[in-house]
Amino acid sequence: MSPLFISLIIVLYFSGLILISYLTTRKLDSQSFYRGTKKSPWYVIAIGMIGTSISGVTFISVPGWVLTKQFGYLQMVLGFLLGYFVIANVLLPLYYRLNLTSIYTYLRDRLGYWSYKTGASFFLISRTIGAAFRLYLVSMVLQTLVFEPLGVPFWATVTGTIGLIWLYTFKGGIKTIIWTDLIQTLAMLTTVVLSLFLIKDALHFSFGEMVDAIRSSAYSKVWFFDDVRSSSYFWKQFLAGAFTTIVMTGLDQDMMQKNLACRNLKEAKKNMYTYGFMFLPINLMFLSLGALLALFAVKNGIAIPEHTDKFFPMLATGGYFHPALGVIFIVGIIAAAYSSADSALAALTTSFTIDILEADKYEAAKTKRMRFKVHLGLSLVMILVILAFRLINNDAVISALYTIAGYTYGPLLGLYAFGLFTKLGVRDRVVPFLALAAPAFSYVLSINSKSWFGGYEIGFELLMINGLFMFLGMLAFSKRK
Repeated sequence: MSPLFISLIIVLYFSGLILISYLTTRKLDSQSFYRGTKKSPWYVIAIGMIGTSISGVTFISVPGWVLTKQFGYLQMVLGFLLGYFVIANVLLPLYYRLNLTSIYTYLRDRLGYWSYKTGASFFLISRTIGAAFRLYLVSMVLQTLVFEPLGVPFWATVTGTIGLIWLYTFKGGIKTIIWTDLIQTLAMLTTVVLSLFLIKDALHFSFGEMVDAIRSSAYSKVWFFDDVRSSSYFWKQFLAGAFTTIVMTGLDQDMMQKNLACRNLKEAKKNMYTYGFMFLPINLMFLSLGALLALFAVKNGIAIPEHTDKFFPMLATGGYFHPALGVIFIVGIIAAAYSSADSALAALTTSFTIDILEADKYEAAKTKRMRFKVHLGLSLVMILVILAFRLINNDAVISALYTIAGYTYGPLLGLYAFGLFTKLGVRDRVVPFLALAAPAFSYVLSINSKSWFGGYEIGFELLMINGLFMFLGMLAFSKRK
């Protein structure tokens, strides 16, 4: 597939996004960047949030993960459903009752100034790293397929990637993103379905034969109850999925910013339930895609790459299938990556402007200037983080993403748990130090768990352990409110 042809696809794709940005940003006031116009249909937001959550990480890493983890990821996806139920019935009512723009202002009112700044800061760190992971992945693929053959260096690819996001989000913010994410999610889901059928045809399967082949393959094992010490053990995966969803969706300004753009709490709950239940069939499709690719590779004697993130890109664009699969793959990964990254940049801008700079204290004109500078500055930070990640990454990106989330979102989990489930106050100035100590203790426990606990391996439950350390630390420094 010609690099110039792929470049043409990218140009056409982003021309469409910029057109949507133009159509959605006319006659908007400065607050529309943060919360839209509070008139967005809940079902549009629900579909767009799918793309935000899935991103290029899932699009590439989950099919590759089948090679080593089989279908065990579905255990975690089932835990997601429990997490979405908690968000809809505990967190969303709280956010709507307090009429929040940034969800971290709850911490200021409930616990104090330093708790508020700590929560917002850990979100900024967490989301910057998470968005950088996702954009690194798509930039790496585009660099290999398109820009490296054209002599374009990696730093220029990353800069162009972030620049395009900035271009169509800097004015409309969440109002634009709700509609661009809808288009990008639909494009991504269409590419997954088309990919399944193209690979099915290459294997000469009927639809029923495809289902039987996946079900009977060595890759389709879902349940892991046999070894409690393993990171794939069911209850570890299930509970990690639930808590990961609570923090990475319910305590995340990026995801909640879209929910707060719904007309009211009732529609926000509909959005959350719809979004949550769609996750199971969508992830099942990604895992099935990975199983089919593995069956194709075995049948044709194709060597599996050492880094499983390269498995799907290698087969899709390497001339093994109909050329249409390469085009579909490029469109899919761009749609998946950008639907996640654009909303992350808007949410980071919102949180930094409101929570760190406290821009709501100033007049509208000054706030708008501050927001513009923050949006541009965070774009530059994102570029630097992606370039740094390229130097240190040596693992499947989705695994690395959840591991990092366990350290950075854990203090947020502890902060909100203390605020929601106790009536105590806390010695506010101690909270930043507790938020640094909890991940440090968690790291020590993680690297020594096998030797200390008879071979027990800490996996994604690291998030819960980290949150517990934070909660216990706050109890130790609590006081009557």
